Amino acid sequence: MRRVLHRRLRRRRARSAADPPRAKAAVARFVLGSLAGLAVIAVGGFFAVRSVGIKEAEQGTKDLVDVEGRLVETAALTDGLLHQRRKAIQKVDDVVLSQVLTSRSIVRVKIWSRDGTILYSDEPALIGQRYRLPPDEVELFESGEPEAELSDLTKPENRYERQEGKLLEAHIRIRTPNGTPVLFEIYQRFGSLSADAERLLRRLALPLLGGLVVLLLFQIPLVLSMVRRLQRGHLEREELLASAIEASARERRRIAADLHDGVVQDVAGVAFGLAPLAEDALRRGDEAEAGVLQAAMRTLRQGVRDLRTLLVQIHPASLESAGLEATLNDLLSPLQAEGISTRLRVDERATTGGRGDAMVYRVAREALRNVQQHAQARNVQIDVTRPDPRTTRLVVRDDGKGFTPADRERRGTEGHVGLSLLEALVRQNDGTLAIYGEPGKGTTVELEVPAL
Repeated sequence: MRRVLHRRLRRRRARSAADPPRAKAAVARFVLGSLAGLAVIAVGGFFAVRSVGIKEAEQGTKDLVDVEGRLVETAALTDGLLHQRRKAIQKVDDVVLSQVLTSRSIVRVKIWSRDGTILYSDEPALIGQRYRLPPDEVELFESGEPEAELSDLTKPENRYERQEGKLLEAHIRIRTPNGTPVLFEIYQRFGSLSADAERLLRRLALPLLGGLVVLLLFQIPLVLSMVRRLQRGHLEREELLASAIEASARERRRIAADLHDGVVQDVAGVAFGLAPLAEDALRRGDEAEAGVLQAAMRTLRQGVRDLRTLLVQIHPASLESAGLEATLNDLLSPLQAEGISTRLRVDERATTGGRGDAMVYRVAREALRNVQQHAQARNVQIDVTRPDPRTTRLVVRDDGKGFTPADRERRGTEGHVGLSLLEALVRQNDGTLAIYGEPGKGTTVELEVPAL
């Protein structure tokens, strides 16, 4: 059962690969592929634009810390802050609360000394605490350039910010009136930056996706046009193949008729005319002459038999009169003469004849020709069955050297396209033809054609 299903699946694949492209199916595949591409572009674009938006927001945070740091430096920073004096802290606190923390996105402000002491924070519990500054923040005391990065909320100095969620911290160096550098730091909600990026994405997404959809709509007529051209080309190729097969059949019939009415009759007549001469030579006692004439007669008669065999191969005149089994048996005769073991089995239900018999004969003839010329087989088997009243099935198997797909393609480029040409004709007659083989294990040709 598994072999039957596998065989049917292979025939279905071969049939679908040879069918002309269908416009609706091709356009549907194109649209689905394009929509999948649009989805990939949309998702990729989302993350790309979001990344750009976040980078822009980080730059905005750097600009913000620069502005706020200069404000605190100018309006509130005194040398007393370096010594933790209450008035100096209060002055900074007034400016921070009234002008810096008015932005809902800023949740914390800190001012650090070079040794890691928090000189000021809007969270009073942090003032005077000392922590180890990371190397990149220590370098800011020298560079003076604003920097922004995601906050590591696991650090002890950030314990009061953990409830705020994901934060972005930004630093800039500012100076007290006596020139001492300190580090001004703000913490900004990351969600506000993401929201800015998403707003940018929403503004860009509609024009981008709209342009892609318009491009897709413009391409659909082009795809339809290309599919129709492919269909026309496919049909023209099928018609040419069918015409080639039909022309070949007509030429075979003409050659067969010419040989039968001309050369075969002439050779048979010569052989018949030599018989009296050989008898006359024997009566005269000229055995040498009689031997030469008899040898010539044998050669001519063998030539007639060979020509008649060739006539059967070219055009089976006995197909309608003698039936399919006798005609197939004639096709096996040349293989038997070469020492190849043959077996023919024709189901009784398939001997009643049908419109598919001519196609069965053609495929069997081409398959046996390939066996004789290429397969190097020792055994050949032909089975003709009628699996149902409406279908005739032919199976030709040999145990020859088989072939690979590359071998078949190479033979096609060399001009050996007999079975390939028949595939188109079989399809036009609503049949299926499957050819498969395996190197060293022979070749199998399977044909199914309507019997009625």
